[in-house]
Amino acid sequence: MSRRKTIAIWAAVIVAILATASAVALLSRRRPVTLKGAVLRQDADPNRQLPLADVQITAVNALGSAASKSDSSGLFTLTLPKGLRRRQEVVLSFRHEDYRPLDVNDFIGDKIYIARMVPLHQETTAETRTGSSVANTRIRYSVKATTEANVGTAVRTFQIINTGNTPCNNHPPCAPGGKWKAAIGTLSLDAGEGNEFRNARVSCIAGPCPFTKIEQENPAQDRRRFNISVLNWSDTVTFLVEAEVVHPMTSDMVRETYPVIFGRALNFSLPASAEGPSIEAEIQGDPIVFPLGPDLFLRWADCHMVVDRDQSKNYRCELKPGYQFH
Repeated sequence: MSRRKTIAIWAAVIVAILATASAVALLSRRRPVTLKGAVLRQDADPNRQLPLADVQITAVNALGSAASKSDSSGLFTLTLPKGLRRRQEVVLSFRHEDYRPLDVNDFIGDKIYIARMVPLHQETTAETRTGSSVANTRIRYSVKATTEANVGTAVRTFQIINTGNTPCNNHPPCAPGGKWKAAIGTLSLDAGEGNEFRNARVSCIAGPCPFTKIEQENPAQDRRRFNISVLNWSDTVTFLVEAEVVHPMTSDMVRETYPVIFGRALNFSLPASAEGPSIEAEIQGDPIVFPLGPDLFLRWADCHMVVDRDQSKNYRCELKPGYQFH
């Protein structure tokens, strides 16, 4: 074999190795495909197509599989293995103990996957008539409310002593522009333990007021103290400080709202500040208050909660078999 042929063979081998390495590197860098969708209750009425939580979802393909579970809004996200790519066939399986198994043959693609599951127990007319009635539902919760008791008024005067028309000669404090000698007067007020100032006012009531300037006028962050600083570059002036003194008090305020009922589901939302939510309902005519603890347990309904970006809370409670809204 000539030297030229040997070089050509080795060059072809090197090219093949580089091409294979590039393909492997490309496949390893390829991001896995993610499928997104929602699981709903099957019903001809869109108002009754309730989101289903805790549904087990699997995606199966000859090259691999992935599993996930739907959240309280019915949303599911499936991250497929790297070997699975778009336009390949996949079988999506949905399983829940209260619904018929559902298998969907589909293709991997950039779309929203919606699955509707049929409940195992469909209430008949007779069951509806004999089921325990749930009526007159309303939601109770509490929020922190702050009230203020007016406990007095603060009134103080203070002087800023100075002699007008005195050159400053670069010996601060000086008047704006630096021409005249000035003086600074300060006053600090304390509202007392647990109290705060409201509507503080500062005014000049005597002396050459036009030749003064309030340098600082701000309450402390806790609003218990009020500090003021005044610059005077003429003769002596007198300032008056006034403010209301209040005592803030925090208490629990009970509020009520009413849910919206679609089919067998009760829906309501609460603000982020809501505490101790409970559902008041008449069960077979008897008014009962059902606290919604952290587990959201009700003997007559299954409840789920979703927190929004603004921290408000959305609740959905679906009736258990044997109960009906009246």
